[in-house]
Amino acid sequence: MTSVQVEQHHEAPGEGTGADAGEGYHRTLGARQIQMIAIGGAIGTGLFLGAGKAISKAGPSLILAYAIAGLAIFFIMRALGELLMYRPVSGSFSDYAREFLGPFWGYATGWTYWLFWVVTGITEVTAAAKYMSYWTHDSFPQWAYALIFTVILYGANLISVKLFGELEFWFSMVKVTAIVGMILICAGILTIGFSDAAAGASFSNLWNDRGFFPNGIGETLMTLQIVVFAFLAVELVGVTAGESKDPEKTLPKAINTVPWRIAVFYVGALIMIMSVIPWSNFKAGESPFVLAFEKMGLGIGAAIVNFVVLTAALSSCNSGMYSTGRMLRDLALNGQGPRFFTKLTKNGTPLVGTTFSAGLMLLGVWINYVAPGKAFDYVVSFATISGMWAWIVILVCQIRYRAKVQRGELPASPFRTPGAPWTSALSLAFIGTVIVMMGVDADARVSLYCAPVWAAILGVSYLVLKRRNPAGAAFNKVGSKTS
Repeated sequence: MTSVQVEQHHEAPGEGTGADAGEGYHRTLGARQIQMIAIGGAIGTGLFLGAGKAISKAGPSLILAYAIAGLAIFFIMRALGELLMYRPVSGSFSDYAREFLGPFWGYATGWTYWLFWVVTGITEVTAAAKYMSYWTHDSFPQWAYALIFTVILYGANLISVKLFGELEFWFSMVKVTAIVGMILICAGILTIGFSDAAAGASFSNLWNDRGFFPNGIGETLMTLQIVVFAFLAVELVGVTAGESKDPEKTLPKAINTVPWRIAVFYVGALIMIMSVIPWSNFKAGESPFVLAFEKMGLGIGAAIVNFVVLTAALSSCNSGMYSTGRMLRDLALNGQGPRFFTKLTKNGTPLVGTTFSAGLMLLGVWINYVAPGKAFDYVVSFATISGMWAWIVILVCQIRYRAKVQRGELPASPFRTPGAPWTSALSLAFIGTVIVMMGVDADARVSLYCAPVWAAILGVSYLVLKRRNPAGAAFNKVGSKTS
């Protein structure tokens, strides 16, 4: 829900449980569903599949890369929380960009975030297709799986919002349970010594094979884009909390859980896996979770984990497809997109926007057809650069907001970013480092070539729309100071 919609259809606490007369959506997601979706949103393909390549390149030092990136993510989330508590609105990135940076930046942010979810959908369906090869052993083409999954998930998005939320709740529950279970099994191997992997299992595996940085610090830096991709969409925690009945309590709690979620699901999981299985056993294109169970001699466990990561990828793609339809409708309602995207079905589904986005996601089928071996790397790179734009906007807006607070122009947020503006500036520097590393990586460099093209498309389209409607609120209005 964009800021314009919030301003026009502000609900009192407790309202909005049925179909919203102002927007047409059926807002029936409960606190239980929102909280689990928020937790599960930080666990996806970047950990389950991308970590295999990252481990093979960086070895145990990947743990440090995740920890440092996780710290930057925490400050980004606190910056978002500070903005949301100043003026809590859902779908807030473009609204804050419009208020603190100008109308064009709000337009660019909204469309770039939509593009991020489209590309992420391609990424996740690509990962799902790769997971299926575990059972079929490449007897069925990868592109065909991508096509089947895209069509199925498109159909799934015609269900009710309440059922969608319930499905996502259980998808997230499966992901969380799988990681916690894997950590406990590894802990049992390290302490009790059961399974075939017990003989070589030791925490010393983290430094015995050529040290903690086996391939040098340079290779560790090169994995930053994979690490950052794993955290993309974590900002949805703030967006989801912004739509809750009590954001003043829900938002700080959700954001302050970021450190322990990163510590358990990423740092903790990687420490346990690489302690049980030496890092040199992992390679690109293979899930470290599946390989770990195979090395432990737990064949059925590997099959179970493969099913879990398959559902995780499909869950993320499903969420992305659902989100893109809503984003297109929100942009259209703000006058920043075609009016036909505003059309809803009887059950509150933005059918036109979802169909358009799903059609673009079919590009993933083509990518899997022409370059199945490189498909994941290509889409990960482009998703990373488009997704990081939202983080950049959040940090810059928070810095601008804090400066206005210090000048007495705006009220202070009750939920402040620790160490700001220095921590926000350091987080921006971290993002800049990731972008530089992407420029060094030949595969990731493709996304940097695409970024200027996308920027040109945004600039030209913005000028065309503004010329057609120069007095439109979408091109002149600064975000309201009320929720």
